[in-house]
Amino acid sequence: MSNITLLDGSIGQELVTRSDSTPTNLWSTKVMMEEPHLVRAVHDDYFAAGATIATTNTYPVHLSRLERAGMADKQAELIDTAVAQATAARDAHGSGLVAGALGPLLASFRPDLMPDVGLATDQFARIITRMGDDIDIVLAETVSSLQEVEGVFQGYVASGSTKPLWMSFSVDDEDGTKLRSGEPLFVVTEMVNHYQPAAVLLNCSMPEAIDAGLPMLTDCGLPFGAYANGFTKITDAFKLDMPTVTSLDARNDLTPDLYADHVMRWVGAGATIVGGCCEVGPAHIAEIARRLRDAGHTIV
Repeated sequence: MSNITLLDGSIGQELVTRSDSTPTNLWSTKVMMEEPHLVRAVHDDYFAAGATIATTNTYPVHLSRLERAGMADKQAELIDTAVAQATAARDAHGSGLVAGALGPLLASFRPDLMPDVGLATDQFARIITRMGDDIDIVLAETVSSLQEVEGVFQGYVASGSTKPLWMSFSVDDEDGTKLRSGEPLFVVTEMVNHYQPAAVLLNCSMPEAIDAGLPMLTDCGLPFGAYANGFTKITDAFKLDMPTVTSLDARNDLTPDLYADHVMRWVGAGATIVGGCCEVGPAHIAEIARRLRDAGHTIV
């Protein structure tokens, strides 16, 4: 049996769901500004469900995103709030780790935007540096192209952070052996072998796509895992400039039990880091925790 790190589930999407605020193109940022107590509550609920990681609500707080909303001067405050809520929940729980989230620089699921590596380096480094020693892990999420990979790695190096870097890639929902850019996942594994992050994962893709792509990570020689989303698909409307989550629909069939079936297959394939992404909530994480324990695994 294995030691399994159990990530939390959706943070931003869970906040939008729990709030009465109208969704904006900055996703859960408005919720965090107006109702920071909800951020703490989400983290508390995931720890109660069995998660051992609290992921900060920092996914969309890049300057390039905030500037378009006239909120560039709020970046440090937003990062500090997100980190404080996650660390408070961890400390109250008495155990666990905090993962500092880094979302895509310009937009999710838009590898065609091809962010400049130099700009990406500066912006990723800025956020990592601000999170500092208050986090335990740097978690780069939903990386969708090789150029994004390079920007994240360069930003991490430039930050001088000593925290372990976990790299998580989003694969094509129709072909999980490719990034959303269409570039083959095996090329990513070659870059990973060069940069040697602490772990490599797949996230924010349909669980069926992750089923197809995850075996390609088994030869990286690194801890690996996955956390899928629960969207029906990434719509064309969501790929327009400055979208909101109202253009995405949740699946009705992805029950906690069905999602846990996927996760247990990933664990059977050697994954040691699992959890959930958008539309995967505390009930899903609780079911995964139950299934892991019943199978004799240790959640760490």
